[in-house]
Amino acid sequence: MKKILEVLQYGEFDFRFNTDIDVSKNPEVIPEISSLVSFNMATQLWGGNEQSVLAMIRCLAIADLSLCAHRKAMLREMDQLSQDLAHAFQVAKREFEKRGGIIQTFGPEIQPGKIKS
Repeated sequence: MKKILEVLQYGEFDFRFNTDIDVSKNPEVIPEISSLVSFNMATQLWGGNEQSVLAMIRCLAIADLSLCAHRKAMLREMDQLSQDLAHAFQVAKREFEKRGGIIQTFGPEIQPGKIKS
């Protein structure tokens, strides 16, 4: 198990961040983790707390961008990278369906009925 990101609040203004990932040693881990996380976000239910988890991820991104010296450039880069990943995801989805796979979508906080396999 790897700790991708841990954020703990110890006091009103005391936040601590930790990760097992060393980006300086392996910069290719970013697109790899982005792809894996995107796939999991699209294919697995997280226990009904999706709305809160996504809100906290976006909250961290907003905080980071608010301190960024080149915010607009960072937003453009994030926009392009997320657009590329979304395109790759859609291509993979179409290929899966073309080969007979069935994709069933559930909205946030909606859990499918229990199915026996």
